[in-house]
Amino acid sequence: MSMESEHVRATLLDRNGSGREVAWPEVESWHPRQGVLWLHFDSACEEVLAWVSDSSELPTVVKEALLAKEVRPRTLAVGNGLFLALCGVDPKHKARRESRVSIRIWVEENRVISIGKRRLLAEEDLISRLSSGCGPRGTAALVVSLADLLVLRMGDRVDDFEEKVDELEDQLLEWSVKDLGANLVQFRKRTIALRRYLCLQREVLTRMQQESAPWFDEGSHILLADINERLQRHIDDIDTIRERAAIAQEELLSRSSEQLNSRMYVLSMVAAIFLPLSFLTGLFGINVGGIPWAQAREGFLVFCILLVAALAGQIAFFYWKKWL
Repeated sequence: MSMESEHVRATLLDRNGSGREVAWPEVESWHPRQGVLWLHFDSACEEVLAWVSDSSELPTVVKEALLAKEVRPRTLAVGNGLFLALCGVDPKHKARRESRVSIRIWVEENRVISIGKRRLLAEEDLISRLSSGCGPRGTAALVVSLADLLVLRMGDRVDDFEEKVDELEDQLLEWSVKDLGANLVQFRKRTIALRRYLCLQREVLTRMQQESAPWFDEGSHILLADINERLQRHIDDIDTIRERAAIAQEELLSRSSEQLNSRMYVLSMVAAIFLPLSFLTGLFGINVGGIPWAQAREGFLVFCILLVAALAGQIAFFYWKKWL
């Protein structure tokens, strides 16, 4: 069978830090003596899915994991191979509601097969390093370098979140956005989701350190420990951002409550002032005999003076009680 170049990228590593792209016919004739083969497939291609499903070289459990529609970051050791489900961020598609992209990787001693929906910048960075002769020299180094670049790109997303929370705090101080509360809620949901995936990624890297595949050397274990430590710093930064967003939301709720209480207080004072006046006007407006000053010319003026006096007395009483 043949594969279209837009759905598969095949790279042959020479184990000296360099790599070159190869066509599918060369992939079919590849032998481990030629170098480490890295195949990256587009999971949206039916031909790719059929190739993985029909491959006799892949264990059944690995096929199922590679072809699964949804997969969380995890590690699975199968024989001398290692299956990894990692996630990365896609800065090229920030407008997308979900910019996290999962990548499934099957690692053997001389071959790496990865599948993803969209090509990540971490993969392009790794290809660029191989083209310039500064790339990984073996299978373990390839996987560790890819994990390193995924974490590095996640650091860019954490920086974006820090800038966003700064912006939200400025808006809170200026009270310049009407839907600030909704923005804070959405932002907190995004930080919670990112932290969950970062924690799962940390568990994957920790499990990778514990695996004892023969092709996984000590140097790769040391690099994994450094990557894991950097990932933990990203998680700590996300925790700080979440706390700042929570404090901003609490401050927003407090300000809204103060505004509501202030308005309710004004309305209560207005009602308290006009309630006695409304009682007097209603009392003197009933159509029965015996109403004072009903026949007097000065009756209306006297009644108005009485209302003003009652109003002044109420205001003085409120000031004495320190309600105003």
